[in-house]
Amino acid sequence: MLWARRSAANADGPSGGGSGRRSGASQRPTRPLRVRRPRRIAVRVAKILLAIVVVLAAAVGSLFVLTPSAGQATALARAQAQEHHIAYPGPPVPPYFARALVATEDHRFNSDPGVDPIAMARVVVSWVTGHKDQGGSTIDQQLAKNLYTGGHSGFTEDIEQIAMAVKLNRAYSRAEILRLYAEVAYYGHGYYGLYAASCGYFGRPPAQLTLVQAAMLAGVVNAPTYDDPLVYPNQARVRLVHVIVRMATVGYLTKDQEGAALGAPLGLSAVRGCQ
Repeated sequence: MLWARRSAANADGPSGGGSGRRSGASQRPTRPLRVRRPRRIAVRVAKILLAIVVVLAAAVGSLFVLTPSAGQATALARAQAQEHHIAYPGPPVPPYFARALVATEDHRFNSDPGVDPIAMARVVVSWVTGHKDQGGSTIDQQLAKNLYTGGHSGFTEDIEQIAMAVKLNRAYSRAEILRLYAEVAYYGHGYYGLYAASCGYFGRPPAQLTLVQAAMLAGVVNAPTYDDPLVYPNQARVRLVHVIVRMATVGYLTKDQEGAALGAPLGLSAVRGCQ
């Protein structure tokens, strides 16, 4: 009898135990899914961007203390005017020129704090990803470049320009920044300052510029040698079209005004200088 019960137990054991093991195996908890690779890359890029922002913020904070006073801007502009043999201060900036410059170079000019956070974030992303730099310099930064860093660019100079742009934004009104910029900018063909460029290209002072003429001068400052209308008229025309389209895009021109401007003659003067 004892042998029979053991035999029965042995006979039932494998079946029951096997069934239990299979059941347990089927109930084992599944391993958590691995984080997908794109998500890991996104997290890594976010950490890199955060680190860059922190470093830039620390650098700008230090330079804010170490860089010169924004109050020196007018003295620096006067010195450059004397160097280029032009009058200082120059005439007020005409509305057409101001709108064309803002539309093309810095369409958030009237609201940004001297730097454009959106454009700067885009530039940082381009650095990290290795894509082409889209550019992010505001008019304040460009003015800082011309006045404080000798027109040079580089990592150190760019950081200094950011700090000085914020200082300039706090020290001067928007109209004053535009006037300073117009007075120190180079317009190609040897013309420094808006008055000299207006008289040199069109034979008239800035207050008498047409919309198209003002747009050409606002556009040429980006690449004054390459977009010189006297040397490279075709390229200057391409740039002029870009400026007019930008003015319409940001709301400075209606569609009818845009079309009229695109068809209007530039009116370059055969005589250099204002009479």
